Amino acid sequence: MLKTSILALSAVAMSAPAFAEGELNLYSSRHYDTDERLYSDFTEATGITVNRIEGKADELIARMEAEGANSPVDVFLTVDTVRITRAKELGLLQSVDSDVLEAAIPAYLQDEDNQWFAFSQRARILFYDKNDVENPPMTYQDLAKPEYEGMVCIRSSSNVYTQNIVAALTAHLGEEAMGDWAKAVVGNFARDPQGGDTDQLRGIVSGECDIAMSNTYYFARALRKDVSGLSGSQEDIGWVFPNQNDIGAHMNISGGGVAVNAPNRENAVKFLEYLASEQAQEYFSAGNDEYPAVPGVGLSPSVAALGLFRPDAIALSDIADNIGAAQTILNEAGWQ
Repeated sequence: MLKTSILALSAVAMSAPAFAEGELNLYSSRHYDTDERLYSDFTEATGITVNRIEGKADELIARMEAEGANSPVDVFLTVDTVRITRAKELGLLQSVDSDVLEAAIPAYLQDEDNQWFAFSQRARILFYDKNDVENPPMTYQDLAKPEYEGMVCIRSSSNVYTQNIVAALTAHLGEEAMGDWAKAVVGNFARDPQGGDTDQLRGIVSGECDIAMSNTYYFARALRKDVSGLSGSQEDIGWVFPNQNDIGAHMNISGGGVAVNAPNRENAVKFLEYLASEQAQEYFSAGNDEYPAVPGVGLSPSVAALGLFRPDAIALSDIADNIGAAQTILNEAGWQ
């Protein structure tokens, strides 16, 4: 079921193109309550009202396809490279010519055809039980080492974060090497893949896992506020930003683009430009414990506490090009 915000248009109004001066129609798979500040600040700064529908990215993409040329959506936001790339491939986005976005967003964090841009990032890193793991893995490749047999908790092969990192590593290391890696990692599972990133971290606290992979913002959130089953136990959890001597730590992104049939195109571009502003970029970090996409923007204390690291600067288009290969690798490895 799609979740409609209090600002969202009614089902009747959303059934036809909704051009209205001073309005923006947004489809978003970001489900964070803290994003309310982003929308209200944009409205305050521009006078443009944000009408929002939230849902799972696949549902929103299907909705855009079904609506076709009559779609009222101006901007599509999602939380991963896979879905935003799929929207482009389906012809649901359009190119944007914006000097503001070009200047603010690094080239590797935007689509080669300027159909979508990343606005926030999360590092996908390794966590471990400091009481049980004396020599934690220092690279993603290390997860395949026999010494970690029965110790690793990680998400399922159907999860976009898993697909993204395997695609990125495939771009770096090649399909054959990644096929061997995936099979070895499956052999090191402490349990069948289950739950979300927070559940992987909770597995360390419960003792079911010794090593887990998670996006940084799930752990940073527990540093900032209470997270059931995790807060209060962080002192026993260590973390490693992998591959600091070569490719760097993998980054997941949250990004957006202007819909191909956007009835309020000018407002849509203004909204994307606002998301690249220093004010919005700081809020991605302060409100949701993410890393800004724009270089030089300050970090919130919870994010800064994780320390400095070298990120993987692979072009997101290279990750997108290897998603199919990644899915094949995961399936052939028996990664559930």
